[in-house]
Amino acid sequence: MSEVRLSVEPRTEFGKGAARRTRRAGKIPAVLYGHGSDPRHFALPAIEFARVVRENGSNAVITLDLEGSDELALTKTIVVHPLKNYIEHVDLLVVKRGEKIVVDVPVVVTGNPGPGGLVNQDVDTLQVEVEALHIPEQFEVSIEGLEIGSQVLAGQVELPQGATLVTDPEALVVAVNEPQREEGDEAEGGEAEESAEAAE
Repeated sequence: MSEVRLSVEPRTEFGKGAARRTRRAGKIPAVLYGHGSDPRHFALPAIEFARVVRENGSNAVITLDLEGSDELALTKTIVVHPLKNYIEHVDLLVVKRGEKIVVDVPVVVTGNPGPGGLVNQDVDTLQVEVEALHIPEQFEVSIEGLEIGSQVLAGQVELPQGATLVTDPEALVVAVNEPQREEGDEAEGGEAEESAEAAE
C-alpha cells in the first residue's frame, strides 16, 4: 500500500449546520483519535480523500499535515450518505510506524468452479493483525476448478508475510455447493400437473 499525504484544516465549528458548510466547501468533516490523545477535529479535502480510498482501499493509511505537524492515521470509519452516495464523515485512528494493528481486509473470490458448482461466499472480510504501513488491500481466494463439496476456510487463505490471522481459522470463507434449483423446478412442475388434473 502506497503512503499518501493530505493537508487538512482544523475545525472549530460543530453541529449539523457546520458540517453542511464544510461539505459545501468541498471538504469532509473528520475526527482523529487514539494513543491516549484528545480527539482532534478537522476537514479533509473531499476529492483527494475519495481518490485515496479508491486507490488504497478502505484501510488507507494517510500522513496528515495538520497545522504544520505530521500525523500518521488509519482510515477507520467512512460514513456515506445512503441516498446521495457522498462521504458524510470520516473517523481516523492515530498509528505509529512499526505498530501492529487489527484490521478487516476484503476477501475477493476469483476463478470459476468445476461443472455445475454453485459458489457461496460466507464472509466478505478477514480480520488480521498487520503492521500499519503494510496493510493488504485485499485477499484473493481462487476457486478455479474446485469441485462440488469443496470449501475454503479462513486458515487456508494465503496471508502476506508479517500478517497474522485474527478470524477463527475454521471460519468458512467460500464453498462450492450443488445447485438446489432442480428439485424446486420438479416440485413446481408436479404442482402444475396436479392443478391441471384438478381443473379437468
